[in-house]
Amino acid sequence: MPRGVGQRPQTYRVALVIALTVALLAAIFGAMPIAVLVAAFAIPVVYIVYIYDVNLWEDEPIPVTALAFVLTGALTIAFTIVWRMLAGNAVPITGLGGETISAPTIGGFLIMALLVPIIGEAIKQVGPIILASRPEFDDLMDGLTFGVISGVAYATFDTLVKHWDLLTGGLVAQDPGQWVSLIFLEGFVKPLLFGTATGIACAEYSGLGKGYDGFTPRYYRGLAEAIVANIAYQAGAYLFSFVSNSATGIFLSILWGIIILGILILRIRNVLHVGLMEAALERSARQGGLGAAGELQFCAQCEMPLLEHAAFCNACGTAVRVTPKSHRVKVLAATGAGPAGAHAAGTAGAAEDTLAQQPPPTVGSEQPSTPTAQPHTAAEDTAQDTFRNDEEGRA
Repeated sequence: MPRGVGQRPQTYRVALVIALTVALLAAIFGAMPIAVLVAAFAIPVVYIVYIYDVNLWEDEPIPVTALAFVLTGALTIAFTIVWRMLAGNAVPITGLGGETISAPTIGGFLIMALLVPIIGEAIKQVGPIILASRPEFDDLMDGLTFGVISGVAYATFDTLVKHWDLLTGGLVAQDPGQWVSLIFLEGFVKPLLFGTATGIACAEYSGLGKGYDGFTPRYYRGLAEAIVANIAYQAGAYLFSFVSNSATGIFLSILWGIIILGILILRIRNVLHVGLMEAALERSARQGGLGAAGELQFCAQCEMPLLEHAAFCNACGTAVRVTPKSHRVKVLAATGAGPAGAHAAGTAGAAEDTLAQQPPPTVGSEQPSTPTAQPHTAAEDTAQDTFRNDEEGRA
């Protein structure tokens, strides 16, 4: 995320490093309740405080936290309990001393590779979509940040439910390799992956231009990307949990998750660049004389905000006067009261084209210099006769 705090740009990076260190040290010494709690809440807490600090919430932290974090968490707890009951012993939870089976099953694979990723991603979309539908939260950056918060919230409460035995079991036998790998996977790799994937989809829901885009093909494409990433991660983690050596299986899950996360980060960097460009242009337009309550104008080509009195779009370079054909049709329909106005405008344009296509008069050709005589009325004839008689009398 951008360094929104100019005075202390490294504060949140240092906070994440400290949280990771505390969680790993607790895992090394067998204090799993502390390790799981710190790992589960480290990224969500640091990220939410960061977003509040840079004021991307329009001074409304309570509704945002309630819808993007608390609502997602409540839905996640209920869903995780349900799918664990459905799976039974077909899905190993930790692979570290818990109940496991010797080989994967079709039912377990379908639950972990299809049911959990698809319904889980739908749960992550609920809160951010409600927030992004509000007028004050219709920018692309808003949808992106809400999606990340919802994604890390899902990872947090999924970890708490899945590893509830570790939270209530007290100290465990020291086995640093296994416990450290588990904490790093569940507390840092998984929330980053879930948050990034959901942020991409929710950013496309907000979109560019005036208002939010809603359920467009771009949103469904972003949602499909998020679901595919979740399916790939969950399927891999399920299959790696059956490796004979538990520590090796978790290490392979970490490696697999980092590969998927790397691809998602490359994708979200492009989305983040577009969102920052939109925010910067809007800020410049309002500081340039438009004001906080002024009506923004948007480029008809790329939907980026236009600066006041701009001749060209600062994002794509398209001339402001140049509009796509689809945009002109919408304008005609809006100003001409629907199809009738568009038809009238089209008829007038056709008449102008017909006049323009007529050949100009040639030099030397005879052209009428006076208008065609019109027939006189009876009153005009009587007045002319009277005037003629008066002139003859004077003569």
